Amino acid sequence: MWKLIERLEATSDAVAVDSVTLPFELRMRGRLKAVSDSGREIGLFLDRGPVLRDGALLRAETGEVVEIRAAAEPIVTASIPSGLALARLCYHLGNRHVQLALGEDEETGWVRFPPDHVLEALAARLGATLERHKAPFDPEPGAYAEGLGHGHGHGHDHDHDHHHGSAEGHARVYDFQHHRSGRHGHKHEH
Repeated sequence: MWKLIERLEATSDAVAVDSVTLPFELRMRGRLKAVSDSGREIGLFLDRGPVLRDGALLRAETGEVVEIRAAAEPIVTASIPSGLALARLCYHLGNRHVQLALGEDEETGWVRFPPDHVLEALAARLGATLERHKAPFDPEPGAYAEGLGHGHGHGHDHDHDHHHGSAEGHARVYDFQHHRSGRHGHKHEH
């Protein structure tokens, strides 16, 4: 089994000899066992830190490099005209503290999120056209993530139910259940 123990810098010139395809939920973990795309057993033994992004490179303790690939998984794409409508949709969905992937085509913006009937109803009320499908989900890392020019931590305590972990940057794991039950409290742990 390859033991993947080191995150490589995005500027690394390392070449991957294999890849492992994982859904977003597993790319949030620093420790797990999986099978590479070529069938090799691997184990992640990483310090807690940022989410493994599509294309991230990890080095095994024996020197091999493995690329992370985002798996296709069930998602909802909410499409809406770019500009104020897209900004409004992002604001209201983001205010629910959910992971969002953002993008735009020629005249249309889109927001992707895991299937959730409450979020889907909200997006439809705001004028978005919804499509349920499977695609890689690689959401925005957030304002406090590494690599966005925000080099210091933050300390605050609010009354919400989701938790932010911290080590080298921030990895976020959300409890989506509280959104469905109507509770809006959260706690940040650093």
